[in-house]
Amino acid sequence: MKTALSILCVIFLAGCSKPDPVESFGGPTMGSTYTVQYVPPASGPDSGQVRQEVETILATLDQHFSTYRGDSLVGTFNQLPAGSCQAMPEDVLRLVRFGETLWRDSGGAFDLSVEPLMNLWGFGPQSREQKVPDPQRLAEVRQRVGQGHLRIDGDQLCKDIALELDFDSIVAGYAVDLIATRLQALGIDNLLVEVTGELKAIGHKPDGSAWRVALELPREDRQIAEQILDVKGLGVSTSGDYRNYFEENGQRFSHTFDARLGRPIAHSLAAVTVFDPSALVADGYSTLLLVLGPERGWEFAVAQDLAAVFVTRADTGFIARVTPAFERIVGNGASEKEE
Repeated sequence: MKTALSILCVIFLAGCSKPDPVESFGGPTMGSTYTVQYVPPASGPDSGQVRQEVETILATLDQHFSTYRGDSLVGTFNQLPAGSCQAMPEDVLRLVRFGETLWRDSGGAFDLSVEPLMNLWGFGPQSREQKVPDPQRLAEVRQRVGQGHLRIDGDQLCKDIALELDFDSIVAGYAVDLIATRLQALGIDNLLVEVTGELKAIGHKPDGSAWRVALELPREDRQIAEQILDVKGLGVSTSGDYRNYFEENGQRFSHTFDARLGRPIAHSLAAVTVFDPSALVADGYSTLLLVLGPERGWEFAVAQDLAAVFVTRADTGFIARVTPAFERIVGNGASEKEE
């Protein structure tokens, strides 16, 4: 495995020369798409039931976490004034607790309450235009950000300030885990699930070979698979600043925020891919590492034994390095492919 790879984001490889029988379906979700591929068991649910189970999970998550609909649980919570509490189901509270872990581990860089900042800079559901905000207005909005002002009291979620939550950095990974667990409960042991680019592979394809993913060359004009990896039993998540951004006065501003500064990240780390048995964990830590940046993020990943790939911008292009955990867990199943 090369220690300097040109890698940016993750796609799944299952459609190329896949043997029958493999069932597959997908559709829109969370402002993007989802895809499920699985090997039907000898006796089990029909494809219609499987799809219904998956879409029920996604619909429930939308009702709970969407910030684009005012009647969702999170949408309702975000409209409450400071000092309010709202009863929440366990899945919301679980993601709040996980968010607290990421917030604490990152020293406050990762924060679930960045929604007001995202709206102000032009990346949120209430945005009007993408632009650098007025300093005074930015200072005002920062007073409504801070996960330390969020607390759980029994089944109640409470806030001390008028903060607004955004779970986009972790909810897709959580959806992948829920879907994979549900399909396994239905007797489906060989599957690949992808939601908005976060994915998880379990078991194998009908010919006994592993599900595989391709790590892509960092180019915005086209996608070129560079490294092909076996991902049996692993969730995979990539966070990057290369798709959703704007430029002003020659400076680039991405949709990934450092809550401590109240502004988008501004460093040379372009993307991070994390591999973990939990897609939720991979999703959360890929964002955390991206926010921390190339030096602090790398030190954190090595200290926490995370299997990760870091891609940084350099004068000569993109350069990537992989953590020791990646070499141990993922790297020995890699092969190269160039186009």
